[in-house]
Amino acid sequence: MAQWINIPTHRDSRGNLSVLEKTLPFNIQRIYYIYGVTEKRGGHAHKITQQAFICLGGSCEITIRTQKKEITYVLDSPQKCLLLEPHEWHTMQNFSSNAFLLVLASECYNPDDYIMEIPND
Repeated sequence: MAQWINIPTHRDSRGNLSVLEKTLPFNIQRIYYIYGVTEKRGGHAHKITQQAFICLGGSCEITIRTQKKEITYVLDSPQKCLLLEPHEWHTMQNFSSNAFLLVLASECYNPDDYIMEIPND
């Protein structure tokens, strides 16, 4: 199931520095970001891809659905990272107007990796 990772952050009088180094359980093969969102995104799972979601600005929600449960996570801090495993069907919604969602993925884009069906209960 999805899990939170707290991103190590160093603070001083100059500001904050958050570092992802030896933090994720996969090597990053793809980086993309989502912003200016006007409607729900996602609506799929992946066969092998793991993903890490970080809302760098603003806030958004990610809902994970498995065969047994549905959980909604609020991403509202650049110090919080939500890690998704393969086969976790997810949607991204309720983006604030200034939301900037960074996604780090374990695999390059491959349309054959997508699962579009919602899990059956």
